[in-house]
Amino acid sequence: MTDEAQTTAGTVAEAVAEEAAAEQAETKPGDSGKTIDAMLNVGLNVQIVLGRTRMPIAQLLKLSRGSIIELDKSIGQPVEVVINDRLVARGDLVKLPDDRLGVSLIEIVKDYVSEE
Repeated sequence: MTDEAQTTAGTVAEAVAEEAAAEQAETKPGDSGKTIDAMLNVGLNVQIVLGRTRMPIAQLLKLSRGSIIELDKSIGQPVEVVINDRLVARGDLVKLPDDRLGVSLIEIVKDYVSEE
């Protein structure tokens, strides 16, 4: 991972932690320092979305091994990083050792990061 990708990844993590801490602080004022520490081990649902499509149930039921599902994205377009059903960043797919895939973050979605 490049230094820029690590910095961007840190920014996403900080944004998620800050938002969660702000929500928690609204309900329990005065414990903000302890709240961050308590939340560091909370699991989040992270999804990398390659693309989307809609199809009728009849077409879905006809799918079998080898069927091709056309997505709304083209090769080379960024994938979406979604945390807890919320778009937070976009990135490019990268090949990792042992034929694994990763995402190199290229953009943090401004609507997600709170402006203070």
